[in-house]
Amino acid sequence: MSDDLRIRGAESVETFAADLTDDPSHPLIISRAFAVWDGLDAALIAHGTLPDQLLVEIDPDLLRSSIETNYFSAASLLLQLAKKSEEQRFGVLAVIGSVAGDRGRRSNYVYGSAKAALATFVAGLRSRLALAKVQVVLIKPGWVSTPMTQQHLPQNFLFVSAERAGREVYKAMISPRAIVYCPWYWRWIMGFIRFIPESIFAKLSL
Repeated sequence: MSDDLRIRGAESVETFAADLTDDPSHPLIISRAFAVWDGLDAALIAHGTLPDQLLVEIDPDLLRSSIETNYFSAASLLLQLAKKSEEQRFGVLAVIGSVAGDRGRRSNYVYGSAKAALATFVAGLRSRLALAKVQVVLIKPGWVSTPMTQQHLPQNFLFVSAERAGREVYKAMISPRAIVYCPWYWRWIMGFIRFIPESIFAKLSL
């Protein structure tokens, strides 16, 4: 990764391997990042897992792991970033959520619940950091063709490449918007899904 970034024009690259579910290590990770770069203009939280819904329904350990990875670890990192960003009084904090958090669906409600919780957390954090002039952006991708989704989901015309998603994420981080769907049409798709009455929605195989 470091070599690839340098080839693409990066003047300086620093890497740090870490287990992001090890929340006691988060203060060190964020402090090191701010020290290396003498502050941060922007930070992107972009990790997660897509668990097998049927397995997490019967395995409490897998359920806990999914929630810790997809919600708690991101929230913990954001709190550390928020503290440092408040001190420098500028910056952009961006986090990858998911359209799955917009409504619970039988096919992925454990994953979706973690992303829904993250969305609520980010909304509150955005309000907290507004006075410090720190922008907090929630990016909600739809289906992106990656090894994670290829393992669990059949690919269809709604999937976009990781390269396109990456460009969309970058645009979101330099835009003034608080919530960005990626690609844009997922805002309308999820708007329609949220509009379906619960009596009907519960019978759909989504």
